Amino acid sequence: MKKNGNILIVDDNRNVLTALQLLLKPYFNRIELLPSPVTLPSVLRETEWNVLLLDMNFTSGINNGNEGLYWLHEVLRLRPKLPVVLFTAYADIDLAVRGIKEGATDFVVKPWDNQKLTDTLLKAAAPARSRQEERPAETPDMYWGESSAMLQLRKMVEKVAATDANVLITGENGTGKEMLARELHRLSQRDGHPMVTVDMGAVTETLFESELFGHVKGAFTDARADRPGKFEAADHGTLFLDEIGNLPYHLQAKLLTALQRRSIVRVGSNTPIPVDIRLICATNRNLPALVQRGEFREDLLYRINTIHLEIPPLRERPQDILPLAEKFIVRFAQKYDKGELHLTEEARGKLSRHPWKGNIRELEHAIEKAVIIGDGPTLPAEVFQLQQTGETVDEAAPASTLEEMERQMIRKALATCSGNLSAVAAQLDITRQTLYNKMKKYGL
Repeated sequence: MKKNGNILIVDDNRNVLTALQLLLKPYFNRIELLPSPVTLPSVLRETEWNVLLLDMNFTSGINNGNEGLYWLHEVLRLRPKLPVVLFTAYADIDLAVRGIKEGATDFVVKPWDNQKLTDTLLKAAAPARSRQEERPAETPDMYWGESSAMLQLRKMVEKVAATDANVLITGENGTGKEMLARELHRLSQRDGHPMVTVDMGAVTETLFESELFGHVKGAFTDARADRPGKFEAADHGTLFLDEIGNLPYHLQAKLLTALQRRSIVRVGSNTPIPVDIRLICATNRNLPALVQRGEFREDLLYRINTIHLEIPPLRERPQDILPLAEKFIVRFAQKYDKGELHLTEEARGKLSRHPWKGNIRELEHAIEKAVIIGDGPTLPAEVFQLQQTGETVDEAAPASTLEEMERQMIRKALATCSGNLSAVAAQLDITRQTLYNKMKKYGL
C-alpha cells in the first residue's frame, strides 16, 4: 500500500495518541506523537511534514479551544503551507469555522469516526492539486444476502423507498442500519438531493438546537454569522437521525415540534423556515420499552415510526457470513495492495462457526486485520483473532479494533476514577453526555 508521507500529531491524552498510531500506521511513512505543543516549533523544523493533527485544548481547566487557535497561528507562521487539521472534544461548528477561517485545513471532533478521520487526514496530506481533483468515494453497495429475512426486508425497502413515509430502522450494533438508510435514499425520488446524517449520541445537549436548526449571527458567543442547521441542509433530501434512542427526553419535544410543523426556527430568530425532508431514524434500543419507562415520548415514536424495518443480526443468517467475508477481502486486498486473496477451508469454517455478536461491523474489522497481518495468497484460520463467546478481554493485550481499545480505555478510566463520571469524562477529554452514550454502547 502506498503511504502518504509524514504526519505530526499533538495531543495531551496518551491513550488517544496510542489509538491514533495504531489507526494511522498503514497510511503514513512516519508518525510523530507529541503530548505537548511546547516542542512543536523545533519539531516542525526537523522534518518535512505532510499534515499536522493538532488538539485544541492542553492546559487543565481551559477548554475553550483558544490554545489550539494560538498554536495554529504559530504553526502557520513557521510553516505557512503545512495543512493543519484541528482536533477537539467539543462539537462546536462555529469554532471549527473560525479555525478554518484562520488557516486550518479541516476539523475533526472527538470521539472520532475512524474512516472519517483517516479520510480527512489523507485528503489534507495529499498535494494541493490532488486534493482539488479528488472526488468523494462511492458508498459501498447494500449486501442483501440469501436469507429469507433479508429478502423480505429487501421487498419492503423497495416498496417504501418511493414514498416519503418516515422510517425507523432497528437492529443490533453493527448490522448496517446506516447503509440501509442510504439504500432507502438511493432508491427514493430524493436521490438527487443530499442525505444528511446526524449521530444523535454525539450531539451535545447545549448544541442540539444549533446543530439541527441552525442559528443567526449574534445568537450566542462566537455566533459570528448565520448558519443553517442539518434540517435546512437536508431540504428536499433525506435527514438520517442515527441513535435516536439516545436523544434526551427534554430535547425530544423540540424535535417533535419541527417534524409536526415541517419548519424550523434558527436559534436567536423568530422566523419559521419551511423544510421538506424525508426522515429516517435508527436505533439499537427498544423504543417501546423506553416509552413505558417514561424515557421516550410516545407521540415522537408514532411520528418517526410510520414504517418499521428490523435488520436481523448476522448470527440469524449464517449463510451470509462467507459471502460478506469475500466482499470485504476483495475491498481490503485492493486497499492494502495485497493482490488476490483466498480463505483456506479451516478459515472458512472458523468464520462460519463464530457467533459474530458485533455483527457485520465485527466481521469487517476481523477481515481487515487479517488482510493486513496475513502473508501470501491465502488467509489461514490463525490470522483471524476472534473473541470467543464468554471470553474476557485481556486488558493488557493489544486491541483488535479501535472500538475495543475505546471500550478498554473507558473501563480503565471508570476503575481509576472509582466510577465518578465527571472525573472519567475529564480524564478522557469528552463530555458527560458522550460518556453516557459510549457506556450504553459498550454495555458498561
